[in-house]
Amino acid sequence: MSKICQITGKRAQTGNNVAHSNVRTKRKFNVNLFTKNFYWVEQRTWISLNVSAAGLRLINKIGVDAAVKKAAQKGYLYT
Repeated sequence: MSKICQITGKRAQTGNNVAHSNVRTKRKFNVNLFTKNFYWVEQRTWISLNVSAAGLRLINKIGVDAAVKKAAQKGYLYT
C-alpha cells in the first residue's frame, strides 16, 4: 500500500540528510498516516481509509460525507 492520504492527497516527499561535513544523502519524509474506520451515514456502511493527521482534522471539521465527496472530485480517493 502506498503512503498516500486518501482525503488530502498528501504523499511522501524526498529531501537530503545533511551531515556535519555537508555531505548530502537522499532521504524520504513520510506522511503521518493512520488506517481508520469511519461510518459513512449516506451509504450506511463502514469504510476504511488511510488518512493523514491533516485529513483527520478535515474530517472532524466538515464530516465524512463532505470529505469523501471532495476527495473523490479531486481524484485522491482510491479503493
